[in-house]
Amino acid sequence: MASELAVGAPAPDFDLAADGGRRVRLADFKGQTLVLYFYPKDDTSGCTTEAKAFAAAASDFKSAGAAIVGVSKDSVKSHDKFKAKYDLNFALGSDADGAVMERYGVWVEKSMYGRKYMGTERTTLLIDGQGRITRIWRKVKVPGHAKEVLEAVRSR
Repeated sequence: MASELAVGAPAPDFDLAADGGRRVRLADFKGQTLVLYFYPKDDTSGCTTEAKAFAAAASDFKSAGAAIVGVSKDSVKSHDKFKAKYDLNFALGSDADGAVMERYGVWVEKSMYGRKYMGTERTTLLIDGQGRITRIWRKVKVPGHAKEVLEAVRSR
């Protein structure tokens, strides 16, 4: 649950089907910083802007010793199309059943025009090489976010 996730705590484990028929696991990033970001939906305006910003800075993240993984409930097929359309250069994990989102506390009740529904809270976590959370951004506002995350990676 969201309240359990805190800076310094171990990141919940995950093993997800990912674009290109591969899998993406927390264990794959042992010894490396991981930028794990959760977003609502492939190929929607905010999510596309966020993904393109991370993709544009991917080489800077790599130089700083960090990998990027995006996670949504979209299917692997949807991720493959999204990656190809915008030339995204990092893994996209498919959390179709929402189990990983639940563990990370990002599947939350939202409200729009007075109607309540469950949805993904745009959230980014910085996870160190030992699998511990070093930073959490909740309710992310997309403009400037990738740059802010990169600065946090560089200053750790």
